[in-house]
Amino acid sequence: MNKQNRSTGLPANAEGAPLNEESKSNLILDKKLSRRDMLRLTGATSLGLLLGGGGVGGIMAARNAVAEPTVTSDADSIPFYGSHQAGILTPAQNFIYFAAFDLTTTKLADVKKLMQAWTTAAASLTTGSLIGNVNDNPNLPPSDTGEVDGLNPSRCTLTFGVGPSFFDNRFGLSSKRPTLLADLPAFTGDNLDPKWCGGDICVQACADDLQVAFHAIRNLARIARGTAVLRWTQEGFQRTGTADPKGTTPRNLLGFKDGTGNPDTTNEAEMNEVVWNNSSDGPSWMSGGTYMAVRRVRFRIEVWDRSSLSDQEATFGRYRHNGAPIGAKDEFDDLNLKAADASGKPVIPPDSHSALAHGDGTVKMLRRSYSISSGLDIATGQLDAGLLFISFQRDLMKQFVAIQQRLSKSDRLNEYMTHTGSAVFACFPGIRKGGYIGEALLG
Repeated sequence: MNKQNRSTGLPANAEGAPLNEESKSNLILDKKLSRRDMLRLTGATSLGLLLGGGGVGGIMAARNAVAEPTVTSDADSIPFYGSHQAGILTPAQNFIYFAAFDLTTTKLADVKKLMQAWTTAAASLTTGSLIGNVNDNPNLPPSDTGEVDGLNPSRCTLTFGVGPSFFDNRFGLSSKRPTLLADLPAFTGDNLDPKWCGGDICVQACADDLQVAFHAIRNLARIARGTAVLRWTQEGFQRTGTADPKGTTPRNLLGFKDGTGNPDTTNEAEMNEVVWNNSSDGPSWMSGGTYMAVRRVRFRIEVWDRSSLSDQEATFGRYRHNGAPIGAKDEFDDLNLKAADASGKPVIPPDSHSALAHGDGTVKMLRRSYSISSGLDIATGQLDAGLLFISFQRDLMKQFVAIQQRLSKSDRLNEYMTHTGSAVFACFPGIRKGGYIGEALLG
């Protein structure tokens, strides 16, 4: 009878070493296993069952455990490999499933293995292929959880980054932490809840189908078991392409268009100025990467719904029906902050959200936000709904922090919202074929 390895709880050979994959398969074929034997064989715990079993130290760690993605010409597939990560300049998909992870290992080698396994899995997930090559064996747990089997990729993108805590003393990487990567300062009016803050690693999964985005995070979490655990997650949405075939600017849950003032993502020179790091900005491993700011914002919807339309428009500094600046006709007309009415009063209130976010127009960032709804807050009887604000910028302090400090002090919108979550991450440059996520940092 096979022994059990004490450190892993897995079946072992006569010397007490864990069985290799071939031996496990032979064991399954030699005798009919009970459910308990099967769970012990795969190292499944109650969490492992929920997430589908397997991890970097288990099924997904083997080189042949994750199959290469199926080559597809599907227009719904966005390339995973490239000079920059997808999901940043990519036109926003309909849904997001954002996840922050905490590492549970203190070994850099484990982190490398995780990133290598995630890279191979991500290349499959973004092409609509099932992960792994054991999805048809009735005697083994499937290597993919299967809920997207038969679905197209739905323009799925996966964007990876690391937070300031990644560079503590655990992995000997403190000297490689960019000076531009630091926890955000406290802002006036913050009401942050630790359960929505921080994280060693982030994964932004976006897709035109929420099940596809969920599936990606679920399987990455399953692969990470034993090396990293989920810290917090947030689902988000915007109007779908079906609902708005013209692709107009999405509206937030307050009914106003959100993202009108974004820089032109097709302008390479502007993106190099606003979004992408270069070799002069800091460590070489960040060249081609960017910094992400994430803020979970709760709207006081019930209060907003009792406000007059004129008050709402003065709060945003824009008309609700077409998104145009007050006093203008078109959504994309320039903000004329000097325009005044007959009495000399500014047409656009100086403390409106648009006026303060715009400033003098010299500081920009790329916003990629989604509406959120997490059901009913039982304590208040109100909806826990609002915005998952995400921005990408070349310099967190000069761009995001500078703008947010203005907004937090005097934005009219502060009456109707509170920031409950906060995190920042350094998003890696693109991944080359044959390489892995964060290779320049970890290699």
